Amino acid sequence: MPTLTIDGKEITVEAGSNVLQACEEAGAEIPRFCYHERLSIAGNCRMCLVEMERAPKPIASCAMPAGDGMVIKTNSETVKKAREGVMEFLLINHPLDCPICDQGGECDLQDQAMAYGRGENRYEEAKRAVPEKNMGPLIATEMTRCIHCMRCVRFSQEVGGVEELGSLWRGEHTEVTTYLDQVLDSEMSGNVIDLCPVGALTNKPYAFTARSWELRKTESVDVMDALGSSIRVDSRGTAVMRVLPRLNEEINEEWISDKTRYACDGLARRRLDTPYVRGSDGKLHETSWAAAFNAVADGLKGVSGDQIAGLAGDLADAESMYALKELLASLGSDRVECRVDGAALDASCRAGYIMNEGLDGLFEADYVLLVGCNPRIEAPVLNSRILTNVRHNGLKVANIGSAEALTYAVDEMGDDASLLSSKAVADALKKAERPMILVGQGALQRPDGSAILKAARDLADKHAKSDDWNGFAVLHTAAARVGGLDLGLTSDGGVDAILSDAKAGKVKAMISLGADEIDTSALKEAFTVYIGSHGDEGVKHADVILPAAAYTEKSATYVNTEGRVQRTEKVVFAPGEAREDWTILRALSDVLGQRLPFDSVDALRARMDEAYPVFATIDERQAAAWGDFGTKGDIEAGGILPAIDNFYLTNPIARASKTMEDCVAARQSGDGEATGTHG
Repeated sequence: MPTLTIDGKEITVEAGSNVLQACEEAGAEIPRFCYHERLSIAGNCRMCLVEMERAPKPIASCAMPAGDGMVIKTNSETVKKAREGVMEFLLINHPLDCPICDQGGECDLQDQAMAYGRGENRYEEAKRAVPEKNMGPLIATEMTRCIHCMRCVRFSQEVGGVEELGSLWRGEHTEVTTYLDQVLDSEMSGNVIDLCPVGALTNKPYAFTARSWELRKTESVDVMDALGSSIRVDSRGTAVMRVLPRLNEEINEEWISDKTRYACDGLARRRLDTPYVRGSDGKLHETSWAAAFNAVADGLKGVSGDQIAGLAGDLADAESMYALKELLASLGSDRVECRVDGAALDASCRAGYIMNEGLDGLFEADYVLLVGCNPRIEAPVLNSRILTNVRHNGLKVANIGSAEALTYAVDEMGDDASLLSSKAVADALKKAERPMILVGQGALQRPDGSAILKAARDLADKHAKSDDWNGFAVLHTAAARVGGLDLGLTSDGGVDAILSDAKAGKVKAMISLGADEIDTSALKEAFTVYIGSHGDEGVKHADVILPAAAYTEKSATYVNTEGRVQRTEKVVFAPGEAREDWTILRALSDVLGQRLPFDSVDALRARMDEAYPVFATIDERQAAAWGDFGTKGDIEAGGILPAIDNFYLTNPIARASKTMEDCVAARQSGDGEATGTHG
């Protein structure tokens, strides 16, 4: 490990570190524009210049490996003059439009110009102007501001995995653009906004709506997929203005998907903000909470417990699912189901429905077998982790299922689920030291999904399981799913049996907790109570609608695909008469004469933690005991249908989003944001 002297202070750093990292470890602040810890080194902004003993001129600290015996000065007069010169050159063509720039108040160029600039400009010639670029409905461009740090170019290639962004021409004529005027084909394109240090790339839907200092910033957790990315939600008054990534090395690092970032406008559209009851004319009418509860009580009169069922949708939180289960149990029913997509997941063994090695395991694995999943649209941030391991560590990826463009090389074994039992698959797993089998919901939704789960389990047990490694992993698509399985929200025959019995008249009453991903026509004859935040599929045949809070409007518990228990924070109040889901169920239990034994969320969580101890540990991945799961049986030859047809429209919030609509329309027209709608 090299030892350097930095500003008179001796420091030892890890081998492979650069001088910039060494300076920061020594406590020196080094300005930079092009350097980013997660991207390759470009060394082209020159803002990080430092003085090195025996060097004829200042060096770019980001591009210089730290060497033993180096003597570095970061605050000498030479360094000060060099940085002032670099800043002056960077500002030569940069427009003076800070008052109208959306980056104002959080702009690296502003901050560093104040700290390291000369304070005056000697350039009197005309500034260059760069034509705007079309990057679709998500990214607004003002490329005249661009200082050619190339962060966006490196991100799109190295993290997004899409090599469609680069630079044209030379010198001051250089332009950063998409090749052939095509937009970025990436589900993570919005991250270039965070990376851009100067406001050349900004958030188009958010443009000119608020200033950063006007916003209230709340740390929370994303529910647009099952990854549980750490996010920051910025709000003003009662409105959510934008969603940004929050640093979390164990989950999303500092990236989020475009759906996570941009679907937040759906929180204000198509909202349910007052109770509704379907009248004798067949139409829904606004009503009061008391009248709505009385309508529920009337609808459940004479209905026995075995004729009542419950469904928990993709965005349901653990507290509301627990309350639903307890309410149904008090009514004599144990028929409550969280697997509304029909996946044959086995709740009897936790190791059978989580990523046992977690997301970090993707960096340790040397072979990943994808079984009926498309990580690029089901969990884009997870897909970028696979790409990083492929690029840097030579990870091998194989796929059983439909061939998709996953941004990295994949050994396509064929779109045939029966290949799981083939010798080729077993041999490939046997050769790897740390293989991982990533099972997707597309495979588990097949009629033989339980047999596929069992076959994948047996493969993992034989070839991907050791004392310090468990390579079995399930990739979920819904934020509610793992939490529902932890609570045991499964029933014989699954959702198909419940809907079939409802159609046949055997299920006479249904309580739906935001279940919008089902065919609700099966509920026409059943008395249906819908508790949810949006007027989506679930309200079509509902007899009573009870408006609930969205994920930004409550403190709620979710469990991500690796089995990590997480908690959102309340950002704004729910609109109108909408209430938190668990409070609705608690109040309803009073009217039904089956009072639930908790009056606060803390009391509910205490009972839930006691009954299901996994919920007592927040923000830590918990090891699960290995066991047997799935059902042994024949796997039929044939393809695996994708679990997600359209990346942008996977839940009620996203479907209500105007921005997500624009993305779909742009892709269909072929001239806009064309990311991730594979199907």
